[in-house]
Amino acid sequence: MGVGRAEGVRALHPERVRLSDATARFLEHARYERGLSDATITSYRADLAGLERFAAEAGVRDLEDLDLEVLRAWQWAGSESGLAASTLARRSAAARSFTSWAARAGLRETDPGVRLTSPKLGHHLPRVVAQDQMRELLERAAQRAEAGDPKEVRNRAVLELLYASGVRVSELVGLDTGDLDLDRLTMVVTGKGSKQRTVPFGVPALGAVVDYLRTGRPTLLARGDGSAGDALFLGASGRRMSTRAVYELVARALSAFPGGGPRGPHTFRHTAATHLLDGGADLRAVQELLGHASLGTTQIYTHVSVERLKQSYAQAHPRA
Repeated sequence: MGVGRAEGVRALHPERVRLSDATARFLEHARYERGLSDATITSYRADLAGLERFAAEAGVRDLEDLDLEVLRAWQWAGSESGLAASTLARRSAAARSFTSWAARAGLRETDPGVRLTSPKLGHHLPRVVAQDQMRELLERAAQRAEAGDPKEVRNRAVLELLYASGVRVSELVGLDTGDLDLDRLTMVVTGKGSKQRTVPFGVPALGAVVDYLRTGRPTLLARGDGSAGDALFLGASGRRMSTRAVYELVARALSAFPGGGPRGPHTFRHTAATHLLDGGADLRAVQELLGHASLGTTQIYTHVSVERLKQSYAQAHPRA
């Protein structure tokens, strides 16, 4: 196959290439031009197949539409599903190799993977947003919703419900209208392994959701083709809202506040859990709320609370 194939690909310089076609070409390049081992090719194939599936769910099927936000969302979805840091690092390496090759081969103009970072191996505490910052973030969302734009009304409901319940982004976008009990302030979510659990939410989230059901959702639903069914949260085209859209929404909301670390829906989940424990909630109750199979997974948030306590102590105590 040799160099001639790569030059032929560059000469074609197609404007739109299917993501599946591009990954197939990359695997051929890795095998025949780079001479990588069968084990490495198998690993690349599995990781890129997972990326293809995730991208398709986000509505991305062409290589040109694969951007950094999709890559980051794919990685954080893997993190939320419990993948080890070593696995996430391997997936990052596979994606970067693929997008770098695609740019060099002329299949797209830019390399979206160049800024995709690998998670550091080892134990790291999740990012938590301070309570006053969360309050300000949600107040800003409420102010934007006051004008009546259906998307802003929906966005407010999404943010309120994410923080109020601590659910995973996949659980949020999977909600149907019938999953909510507005009288009891609870909802039934479907988590990992198709396991269902009942999750409570608060009065502010209730108000935001009710406003959305009355004004925002009907308008968005009318824009669709009828395929949304009973989906609770809808996108601009009237279809079920995608995980990618929620990632982008939360990232925009968090970008206005200082602090390092990730800026996706998982940050709301970490923040909700930590604020519950800060307020005296029982650890096992938080475990049930989050849908953790192991109490050890939930205990990470006790470490976050201790770190926050230590920071406050160091700042305030004269003998710290």
